[in-house]
Amino acid sequence: MTSLLAQEIRLSKRHEEIVSQRLKLLLQMETKCGDQNTERASQLQAAETALKRNLDLLKDIEAAAKSLQTKIHPLPCPEVVSLETRYWASVEEYIPKWEQFLLGRAPYPTDVENQSEAENTIQTEAQ
Repeated sequence: MTSLLAQEIRLSKRHEEIVSQRLKLLLQMETKCGDQNTERASQLQAAETALKRNLDLLKDIEAAAKSLQTKIHPLPCPEVVSLETRYWASVEEYIPKWEQFLLGRAPYPTDVENQSEAENTIQTEAQ
């Protein structure tokens, strides 16, 4: 009987040690999980800060590039812009006339009226 009582006491102490170890491990796991969550939140905050910084840097770089671009190639004067606009309008107007010729489906597009007008204009400008 005494041996059973001694064994019961020994098993009870061992049970208490195991329960105590389990409690310690659970506390360590909770602490580690909390630390990981804190670290994850810190990394997330650092990533958001880096993203904001990178976006600000990108805006600054784009602004600097635009500034340099305007210094290298200043905006043309309004007369040049007007001439370019009229030129491209003229090109778009004559595309249908030239399209068939360029595709090999029609003869060279000549307007006798426009050709003589152009020659008269050139002659008057030369005088």
